[in-house]
Amino acid sequence: METTKRLYEAMFLVDPALVASDWDGITGLIQGILKRAGVEIVCLRKWAERKLAYEIQHKSRGTYIQCYFRAEGRKIAEIERDIRLSERIMRTLILLAEDRPAEVIERDMATLPPEMQEALQPGPQVESIAPEVTEEVEEQELEPIAEEPQEDDGSQQDS
Repeated sequence: METTKRLYEAMFLVDPALVASDWDGITGLIQGILKRAGVEIVCLRKWAERKLAYEIQHKSRGTYIQCYFRAEGRKIAEIERDIRLSERIMRTLILLAEDRPAEVIERDMATLPPEMQEALQPGPQVESIAPEVTEEVEEQELEPIAEEPQEDDGSQQDS
């Protein structure tokens, strides 16, 4: 029985000091976790370093690493378990990305650093996953809602 692989987007939050000192180690860790689950990595890139809304593991800043990958749905729990066991990844969020417009995914891929683009050239390309919308939506004229008069319920007292 063959199951279909679906497109997912993952956002990993890691300590910026680790990213600065060991970028290859962090990406290797993430790639190792994903490959152990048998996924096909579409792209992996540093997204941004930001101040956190609250401290996580006594850190006030974090670096976000974005990854698109194809996996069977049943493998997501396995990936999340491995990430929780890792002390180097502070937080993660994995979302199904098939409903995202293809332009967004392609834009994310286009903003990869040159070394990542070269590494991904022989690999799979992101195909258009969102259907083209060609029909025009008609503007409908909305009728104003009439306010109903307030009834006197006798709660006001005359002085």
